[in-house]
Amino acid sequence: MFDHSLLQPGLTDADLERGCLLARQYNVASVCIKPYAVRTAANLLAGTTVRASTTIGFPHGGHLTAVKVFESERAITDGASELDMVVNIGKVLSGEWNYVAEDVRAVVAVAHANGAKVKVIFENAYLKDEHKIELCKICGEVRADWVKTSTGYAETGATIEDLKLMRTHSPAHVQVKAAGGVRTYEKLLEVRAIGVSRVGATATKTILDEAKAKLGG
Repeated sequence: MFDHSLLQPGLTDADLERGCLLARQYNVASVCIKPYAVRTAANLLAGTTVRASTTIGFPHGGHLTAVKVFESERAITDGASELDMVVNIGKVLSGEWNYVAEDVRAVVAVAHANGAKVKVIFENAYLKDEHKIELCKICGEVRADWVKTSTGYAETGATIEDLKLMRTHSPAHVQVKAAGGVRTYEKLLEVRAIGVSRVGATATKTILDEAKAKLGG
């Protein structure tokens, strides 16, 4: 369930390498790393089932759609097989849904054409429920692979209420990812029970060590 997050601004190249090696050790789903380091991550994760992933339009979503598409193409070329893209938050708040849909659709199209998957970041801290519901509908229509609560860098991250809403209003073919706020094994089980299939976390080691201790493994 874990996308081990390596996105903090102050992480050095050595930190990123250590993070990738930790992800290998714990056999997580993916490493979500800064865009410039995707190739490094892909090389370090080669021969494992851990995927290299990165962010698109991060963290505010204000990039031109063409720039998001270029970012996606370059990330895939460098070895990313999953992309976490941020919607254009200002366009969402403006109610310009055709723009928002085409922005997401463009990234999904280039990703799927190259065998990659897309997680669409809403940044729920800035949105009302009606915005979140409409985004879930759009993501279903354009065949995004996940809807995701947040970047982890806004005022709030994943809440139980938002995760329930997103699972309720997303079609079955769209999965839900929680980001920001899942820092314990207990919380992981709570969001999993809602239907969350991925969690973005920096506390990967802490949570999984706690899981091992409680499960006797």
